[in-house]
Amino acid sequence: MKKPNILIVEDEESILEMIALNLHHNNFQPLRAINAEIAESFLKKNEVDLILLDWMLPGIDGIDFLRRIRTNSNTKDIPVMMLTAKNEEANKIEGFDVGADDYLAKPFSQKELIARIKAILRRKNPESIAEQIKHGNLQVNPNSHEVFHQSKFIKLGPTEFKLLYLLCMNKNRVLSREIIVDKIWNNESEIDARTIDVHVKRLRSTLKSHGIENSIETIRGAGYKLSDEINFE
Repeated sequence: MKKPNILIVEDEESILEMIALNLHHNNFQPLRAINAEIAESFLKKNEVDLILLDWMLPGIDGIDFLRRIRTNSNTKDIPVMMLTAKNEEANKIEGFDVGADDYLAKPFSQKELIARIKAILRRKNPESIAEQIKHGNLQVNPNSHEVFHQSKFIKLGPTEFKLLYLLCMNKNRVLSREIIVDKIWNNESEIDARTIDVHVKRLRSTLKSHGIENSIETIRGAGYKLSDEINFE
């Protein structure tokens, strides 16, 4: 079985080699790049399954490089995990808004890194095929990862799509953060409550921009719920 190629974009050599060694021991194939320019050349020549991207890079920084990845048709679907010492909520939101799939703050444990990589790769290639959900004028298709409202396409990131689908599949049921972690991240990584809240906030914002107001209820002390009373017309 082919080992997944993981591109590490990190300018600190000691961190780069530590991550590469850890990936090698866990049956991944590490590719090394100390800046965005080298990483771009790797992406042109190699099939990459996931990118570990440092925020603070010399020259083109991680956020700008992530923008390039997401606007290039050849690389836009590659999962990206940001690795950075920037641990403020605003930084996390910026990373997610640009298109990061996950965010791991330095210093981090190597076990957690591997767990998150496995979770992302599993989300990228789900084993089960589910059916399309219709709720009023909202249509959610898990096979094509497409969402439509009144026949208009709604663009969602992979995690926001899975979150919406999970809520639609469990209408009128309160989903705790623990359940959301288990269903979306397969309980393989230590996702904190704030990270889930950021994804819910992004999903709400996107739905609101398409005229879908109050789409997800916050149940204080319990979690989130999509109710039959929500109007998707």
